Amino acid sequence: MPVITFKYQDLKDLGISMEKDELIDTLPMMSSDIEDFNDEEIKVEFFPNRPDNLSVEGVARSFKGFIGQETGLPKYNVEKSNEIVTVDSEVAKIRPYIAFAKIDNVDFSGDKLKYIMDFQENLHWVIGRDRKKVAIGIHNADVVNGPFKYIATPKNENAFVPLEKDEKMTPRSILTDHEKGVDYAHLIEKFDKYPLILDKDDNVLSMPPIINGELTKLKEDTHNIIVDVTGTDERAVNQTLNIICCSFAEVGGEIKSMEVKYEDKNIISPDLTPQERIVHVDTANELIGGTTLTAKDIKDLLLKARFDAEIINDNEVNAIIPAYRVDILHEVDIVENIAVQYHINAIEAELPDINTVAYENNWFKAESTIREVMIGLGFQEVMSLMLTNEDAHYTKMNQIEKEHVQVAKPITIDRTMIRTSLINSLMEFLEDNKHEDLPQKIFEIGDVLYIDETKENKTVAGKKLAGLICHSSANFTEIKSVVTSILSNLGYEMKISDSENKTFIEGRVADVEGKSEKGNIKGFFGEISPEVITNFTLEYPVIGFEIEFV
Repeated sequence: MPVITFKYQDLKDLGISMEKDELIDTLPMMSSDIEDFNDEEIKVEFFPNRPDNLSVEGVARSFKGFIGQETGLPKYNVEKSNEIVTVDSEVAKIRPYIAFAKIDNVDFSGDKLKYIMDFQENLHWVIGRDRKKVAIGIHNADVVNGPFKYIATPKNENAFVPLEKDEKMTPRSILTDHEKGVDYAHLIEKFDKYPLILDKDDNVLSMPPIINGELTKLKEDTHNIIVDVTGTDERAVNQTLNIICCSFAEVGGEIKSMEVKYEDKNIISPDLTPQERIVHVDTANELIGGTTLTAKDIKDLLLKARFDAEIINDNEVNAIIPAYRVDILHEVDIVENIAVQYHINAIEAELPDINTVAYENNWFKAESTIREVMIGLGFQEVMSLMLTNEDAHYTKMNQIEKEHVQVAKPITIDRTMIRTSLINSLMEFLEDNKHEDLPQKIFEIGDVLYIDETKENKTVAGKKLAGLICHSSANFTEIKSVVTSILSNLGYEMKISDSENKTFIEGRVADVEGKSEKGNIKGFFGEISPEVITNFTLEYPVIGFEIEFV
């Protein structure tokens, strides 16, 4: 989860004079966790559903409401800058959406420049999915002049000096020779042209989502900035800009809007218009449990959560939601805020008045049988998380990335998708335990979730069994013998055929099918390719199999 670090003095400068010990006791009550602290600074962990709290200014804003120091909807003034950004129609195929804002009177002295860089990177992966969905650029506004252009440029044109370099580089060479370019090339390298943001004199502000230009680099004496947010999701782009603008406004930044001209529409950004949603008193009491809150109570608690609120009647309160609260999607989210402000520890626990009769699911009976067979063959069971990431699941396994179920707000950057296979998790286990004695024989029985375009409901759940063996003489004959034993003990008739699975060595891998009265199976087995073994920093041959029960 994202962790932000700030000094106690930073909170005092923002108007919170609470002593350190009380602060440490109180912060966790507003849905955060103290990661570490010393006499000068504190590290606080927040869930990804509150990206507005990933800056010290956001923490101070929320904390003031929680302790009743400031309540109600923060008001941020937005003036027109008369600056214009023109969007080239060709960029629609690459990163189609962009939002801009100009912010004057900012302060980057002391640690503030580092804070904003950390804030930017946290937003990149909490909302931006490591820049894939959203990327942010923050620029010194005093060294460029509008109007601005968001264009798609040929790969070898519009060379510029990228951040932390002293020589011009073409967009193509940035993707191959610049550290950030290499890290994020996969986001745009498949396109014929790359996105650039230029000013009226064709100075390059940035090459989204890769790198900013050295020209607009922020320094401690920078006082006026331009913020650009580009991406593939228009809603996420605008939400991210709102969060950044509101954070700067908390410390005196003067927000100025800019007009973004698309081919078919004009947009003024940022738009800090609050949203409204009805919350019901009876729903709040039912969901929280153990409370008898009134409409007046709910209004007061919403004010502490930095909402505005209007009582409509005894059972309805209109919640007015600030533009930076991008996590509010449903009435339940508002009730969660009410519960936090009420104080979770003040809610009395109750046992549910429900009687149930349980019986073992048929799959778990089958799972017990599979487990007995695997243990009988000398395997040790492991259990891994259903969440993984695209790099470990596809790239390291020599697989082409397919459409899959993504995590909307991942807690960590290595848990961004739901697995479709078990083998990469077993490879990670071997990687973590390569110091242990050989041979290692491990297996896992687990759930997977994948997208099947042929199904009416595209998201399909599956049950899989996978196993790996690692030792100096592991080979195809050994893993074929293991798979044959497994399927025979489970009552399946086995049929094998050639396979082109790139995770394995060509010619030493086979697809397998099986039938029985209980159902069918399909899968594969073979010798893991040396490239995959190296990707997981292993040093000995690995053989493996994976079977899906269909």
